[in-house]
Amino acid sequence: MNYLVLLFCCMVLLFSNAQDNLKSVNGAGDFSLGIRSTTSFFDNTNSGLPGIGTGGDFRIRLSDRVNTDWFADYIMSTTNYLKRNDFHIGWSVMFYPFNYSNKGFKPYVLAGHCFDYSQFIDLKNFNHSDDRWSSAIQGGLGTHYYFTDRFDMIFQAQYMMHLGTHLESEVVNSEIQFKSEKGALSEGHLLITLGFNYKIGKLWGQN
Repeated sequence: MNYLVLLFCCMVLLFSNAQDNLKSVNGAGDFSLGIRSTTSFFDNTNSGLPGIGTGGDFRIRLSDRVNTDWFADYIMSTTNYLKRNDFHIGWSVMFYPFNYSNKGFKPYVLAGHCFDYSQFIDLKNFNHSDDRWSSAIQGGLGTHYYFTDRFDMIFQAQYMMHLGTHLESEVVNSEIQFKSEKGALSEGHLLITLGFNYKIGKLWGQN
C-alpha cells in the first residue's frame, strides 16, 4: 500500500504541474478519484490486533457544503488460529460545517451505509470456515488537507455498526469455533482511514 500511495502522489503532482493552465475545480459537480488505507480496530478476532486494509473511492460533490464518497475496501486480520477477511462496499455523505476555500485543513462530518462481507478461515484447517453478508451503517469525523485545489489528503475516524446476523469466533481447547449472533450492538469496527484524492473534473456546472 505504501508503494501505491507514493506512486499515486507522484503521478498527481506531475499531472498537477501539467495542468496549471486549468481553472480550479470547486463546488457542485466535482468528480474525484482516490486510493485509501484503512485500519480496523475491535474486529472480534480475539487477537487484540487491528485489521489492515486497502481500497479506493470516488467522490461526487453535490454542493459547496455536501460531498458524497463511494468506496470499496478490503481488510484482513489474523491470529495464530484465524484469518478474517472483510469487504466493504458503500457510500457516505460528507458535510462541511465551515464554508471556506479549499486551502489547508477542511473538517467534515460523515454518515453512510455499506454492504459487508466477512469470512473466517481456520488456519489449522482451511476447509473449516464460515462467512456471511450483512449491511452496516457508519458515522464519524474527518478532515481534508488540500495540497492544491485539485489534490487532497483525508484523515478520518468512523464507527461502523453491523446490522442483522454477524459472525463471532472463539478458541475452545485450541480449536476455533464459529457462531452466528444477532443484534447490531454486539459487533462493530472503529475505522481509521488515510486517503489521497485527485479532482478529475466536473460532471455538471462550469469550472
